[in-house]
Amino acid sequence: MDASTFSLTGFAALYIFMLAAFTGYEVIAKVPAILHTPLMSGSNFVHGIVLVGAMVALGHAETPAGYIIGFIGVLLGAGNAVGGYVVTERMLEMFKSSGEKK
Repeated sequence: MDASTFSLTGFAALYIFMLAAFTGYEVIAKVPAILHTPLMSGSNFVHGIVLVGAMVALGHAETPAGYIIGFIGVLLGAGNAVGGYVVTERMLEMFKSSGEKK
């Protein structure tokens, strides 16, 4: 079997994206508000995987549109990963006693 037998059409890719977005929303909506920050800071590894995937997609791009979308994906993935670590740092600052703060 060659790789072309497993390619997705635009409609199928859009359908999978919509299912993933709906499932993600439903899962996060059921998390209590007090657990959102620890949940998001604990998922920083996922942000790194998204960034690696975006870099791979950019590396395999062949058209100008592919380069643009891949670059935007890398930019957003990097921002997401860095933002996750910033949120984690701020969350950990909240748990320090007043004598330990800078």
